[in-house]
Amino acid sequence: QVQLVESGGGLVQPGGSLRLSCVASGFTFSDYALNWYRQAPGKEDELVANITRAGDNWMYAISVHGRFTVSRDNVKNTAYLQMRNLKPEDTAIYYCDVPRIVRGHGTQVTVSS
Repeated sequence: QVQLVESGGGLVQPGGSLRLSCVASGFTFSDYALNWYRQAPGKEDELVANITRAGDNWMYAISVHGRFTVSRDNVKNTAYLQMRNLKPEDTAIYYCDVPRIVRGHGTQVTVSS
């Protein structure tokens, strides 16, 4: 079964950190680039970060640049999103996504004091 499963979300105070994981199965993970999206309440999807299939190039939304780091381990079929200096406006459901293949069900991140 082709799937992506996210984990690592939770409640964190402003300024805190979280690391999200995305585990892939059912397809050759290393053949595909991967995106991290987020959707905040009442807002459209926002592309947060992208990483190439080899993990040697990446891009970030301006809103997270300098605070978030995307990475992947193709041996473990896992991608990561390290989030630092979190802000209340980072509150959203975070999804990993392989374009035209599969999107995960998401993990909730809430930044609040």
